[in-house]
Amino acid sequence: MATPPGWHWCWRRGRRGRPPVPRHISINIKDVVFIPFEGGVPVQNEPVYLTPDELEAFRLVYLEHLTQSEAAQRMGISRGTLWRCLESARSKIAKALVERRPIVITKTPPIQQ
Repeated sequence: MATPPGWHWCWRRGRRGRPPVPRHISINIKDVVFIPFEGGVPVQNEPVYLTPDELEAFRLVYLEHLTQSEAAQRMGISRGTLWRCLESARSKIAKALVERRPIVITKTPPIQQ
């Protein structure tokens, strides 16, 4: 099976051990910010950062209606890894909607302190 057009993304977290497997991302990611408004004024809360693999997993499962196995195969990762990316994306999106926080989609999220 030929891989669909796209690019490979891997964010090395600077830890020892086994290096992460690159994920195949089929959409072109640019830095995007979604800002909630309340009464016509932008809300100034701490943003939630989505990584490209979380966005791709969310897109494949919920927009293209693929099964987790099919989405994992398309991204070139295991089903368990896809499930973790999907769970992280769902959690972050839910937090942003409930707490009225901006959503930032970026290739390089800030380092957590």
